[in-house]
Amino acid sequence: MRVKTSSTIFRLSSQTQSPILIKRVMLKLARHWLLFVNLLIALWVALPWLAPVFMHLGWSSTGKAVHLFYSFQCHQLPERSYFLFGGQAMYSLAEIQAAWQTTTDPFTLRQFIGNPEMGWKVAWSDRMVSMYTSILFGGLLYGLVRKRLTPLSFWKFAIMLLPMVIDGGTHMVSDLAGIGQGFRDTNIWLQVITNNAFSAAFYQGDALGSFNSWMRLITGILFGIALVGFAFPYINDSFADIVSRSEATLMKGPGQ
Repeated sequence: MRVKTSSTIFRLSSQTQSPILIKRVMLKLARHWLLFVNLLIALWVALPWLAPVFMHLGWSSTGKAVHLFYSFQCHQLPERSYFLFGGQAMYSLAEIQAAWQTTTDPFTLRQFIGNPEMGWKVAWSDRMVSMYTSILFGGLLYGLVRKRLTPLSFWKFAIMLLPMVIDGGTHMVSDLAGIGQGFRDTNIWLQVITNNAFSAAFYQGDALGSFNSWMRLITGILFGIALVGFAFPYINDSFADIVSRSEATLMKGPGQ
């Protein structure tokens, strides 16, 4: 008769316990999916703001690495970006050109990340900041109301995205005429519609408080709210189903 040694028993026990441990870990992740997602989004949102902090501290290589990392998803045009540790939160195209190069080439302009006098550029444009920050705050708010919230319908989701499509699309078309040269830079059409009810600074350029900056802010926020309202309830239902099935499996025990 073959007798099982202690090492054999330990190996069999480990083989039995490993799948259970994995299931327990997956169950915990499924139960707390929103916490993990919000933490990841918070990290994603914070890093672009750390780029100017690193530059200000003299950690140039680290700051430039953050800019490079985020450059693959954002145009990073300095006249449409926030600056930290300088005299202003945003600078006009003319001010950027005076400090950098007299150019309207977007690939050249985006390379300007600031200087000690003007401060240092956040690694995201203002639109990206509003988009992802609103997703973060939307995710945090969703945690408080998810039991009472129903998903946005596809059409409501599409309607809330439409302003960004229009604003982003017209910016893109306008930039085809050259950075600082298109119809979204002067917004003469808006001056006509509003009968010049506002100051010239409101209509022209991308400075903080201008029509263009307000539109990027508002449409970015709408995008974030729409994404959370549409996607998160479905994600929550999917994880709730995983929790239900995992709990049922664990209650049966191994081999059942």
